[in-house]
Amino acid sequence: MLPRSFRSALVPLGPSVLLAFVAAAAFAQDAHHPAQTAQSTEESAFLAENDAAMTKMMNDMAAKPSGDIDRDFVAMMTPHHQGAIDMAVIELRYGKNEQLRRIAQEIIVEQQQEIDAMKLAIGDPVTASAPAPTQPSPAPAAAHDHMNMSHGMKN
Repeated sequence: MLPRSFRSALVPLGPSVLLAFVAAAAFAQDAHHPAQTAQSTEESAFLAENDAAMTKMMNDMAAKPSGDIDRDFVAMMTPHHQGAIDMAVIELRYGKNEQLRRIAQEIIVEQQQEIDAMKLAIGDPVTASAPAPTQPSPAPAAAHDHMNMSHGMKN
């Protein structure tokens, strides 16, 4: 908690500023308890991948206006939906809760369907479907063998 003299100095700045300082002070106090904030390697990987997915989504949503509202809508919503897909894949990669894993699978299917519907609505081609990568990328030779096997199965 902030010292009383410091809190009273912040009161004229407004409740939101005071709340921000109180939250920052609480966070700083928690940082002094390493046992509470220690992360497993798996959790660290999950958080890093999720942060990368969120950053990519936010950057990609900042589409430059084209003058066509419908295209601009699709250009902004596609990364939004893809971000949900990317986060769901990360849940499948690291999550243990079977109910959440099923929800993540549904998110992948539903969000991809919405992306495809938006693309079709503006006359753009849809993305070819592929299984969601829930494991780290395989070695290039293994990926090549898998593609050959899949190709052979289609004939």
